[in-house]
Amino acid sequence: MLSILLPTDFSKNSINAIKYALEFFKYQKVEFTLMHAYRNEFYDHDELVSREVFENVLNKVKTSSLNNLAKLLNEIQKIAPNPKYTYRSISAYSTLVEEANTIANEQNIDLIVMGTKGKSNARNIVFGSQTFQVLKYVQCPVLAIPSDYTNTQPKKILFPTNFLIPYKRRELKLLSILAKSYRSKIDVMYISTSNKLSIRQEDNRDFIKDTLSPNKVNFNIKNSKKVAVTISNHIEQNDIDLITMINTQHSFLEDMLFPSTIDKVSLGLKIPLLAFQNTVRN
Repeated sequence: MLSILLPTDFSKNSINAIKYALEFFKYQKVEFTLMHAYRNEFYDHDELVSREVFENVLNKVKTSSLNNLAKLLNEIQKIAPNPKYTYRSISAYSTLVEEANTIANEQNIDLIVMGTKGKSNARNIVFGSQTFQVLKYVQCPVLAIPSDYTNTQPKKILFPTNFLIPYKRRELKLLSILAKSYRSKIDVMYISTSNKLSIRQEDNRDFIKDTLSPNKVNFNIKNSKKVAVTISNHIEQNDIDLITMINTQHSFLEDMLFPSTIDKVSLGLKIPLLAFQNTVRN
């Protein structure tokens, strides 16, 4: 059984990501956890003007969170009456990142699915601030879904890598399970100015090959210094439906998604991103 966390701020974008997850995992046995963290909403509340109204406003925000979660859960069960699915919901006086980390650790979550943006839908950024924080700090794989994206049957998956990282078997097996459901082809793409691999890189490549062996996997080399451009071109030219990348220091994902400010993001993703954290988990 997969254990999947669905954070929500009840925006159109977050609901779209939830609907995507319900359709995407329809062949899997899944326990979904709906989660709303409302601390920031509380402190930004228009009625929080003094300490005297602190408890009243907090109770109002908490009640609203619980009611909205109950309403959303009811809608979800109507949309996806899948006997393979079970649901739970959590309303928390916490930040999204703090609560997501807590739940991921306590419930041994396999994957977090969320929209690339929440209530803020600015066109000039790829990821909203909340999604950005989760991608960067939560120690759990994240599947980020672009606004209005609806293709839940990925036939082609791109996995760019430099083969320098000793990948975690649990995360690669998750990719294998997701790809196997749709008989997806996985393009493992090595981007470098040299075709020669070190012994370390060869061992990491072989580990990927072994772990993804149940799938259709194509290994190829792209000679280039421009990683982001090479990835973008491959996505467009090969009709890629999903990209998976490792989030770790000095990785392709860090270089492209985590520069000094969010607005400098160089990879204008229009397809889902499956981001692995490459951390040791049970």
